[in-house]
Amino acid sequence: MKKFVYTVFALSFIAFAQPAEAQVNVQINIGSQPTWGPVGYDYVRYYYLPEINVYYDVVGRRYTYPHRNRWVTTRSLPRHYRHVDMHRTYKVVLNNAQPWRNHSRVRSQYARYANNHSQRVLRDHRGHDRYDKKYYKKAPKHRDHGRKGKGRHRD
Repeated sequence: MKKFVYTVFALSFIAFAQPAEAQVNVQINIGSQPTWGPVGYDYVRYYYLPEINVYYDVVGRRYTYPHRNRWVTTRSLPRHYRHVDMHRTYKVVLNNAQPWRNHSRVRSQYARYANNHSQRVLRDHRGHDRYDKKYYKKAPKHRDHGRKGKGRHRD
């Protein structure tokens, strides 16, 4: 009788148990960011360029800028922006949809970065790691020469 009860219990548990479902959503667009994008971001939807009041859509690879009281989206910037060095101008990362709809807030919040040229970009960072000799000095090598006692370096 015990075996029967245990069997019924086990079968009912299996019948009513539902498999656990997990949902993981990870967005990484490192490969699609332009070489003039700033270092340190795994995912970027838009860059705001405060120096020229322009948004860049990383996924669609398009620029959005104001033109005659409306927002225009194109694949390239107009000629009057040709003086801008995209590698030097500051980029603000924005991950909300259509950030130009809140342009007055974005502009007032990030206007202070308009002439900041200190931001590191991906072009200059690729291939570098924490221990790159350009940024960090290597520790000097210590020689032991098999000596014991006074001349030996201890950590």
